[in-house]
Amino acid sequence: MFPSKYAPMLFGLILSGLMSFLVSGIATFRATGLVTNFLGLWVGAWLTAWLFAFPVVLVVAPMARRAVQLLIKKEPA
Repeated sequence: MFPSKYAPMLFGLILSGLMSFLVSGIATFRATGLVTNFLGLWVGAWLTAWLFAFPVVLVVAPMARRAVQLLIKKEPA
């Protein structure tokens, strides 16, 4: 288990990993079709995408949270 201070970083790691996994799989399939080495191509694309996605998520997530706060209606307490 990790101390709670690592929660934002762990969230970013998991989110970027899952999203890059799905998107790279779809993009690889669209580019190559279901070829014999599809899994290897997908994993290679995923790891490259995750390498970029993780730091981007860490930088962009706070901005996205602020944007959401500006867009939601504040409810009376």
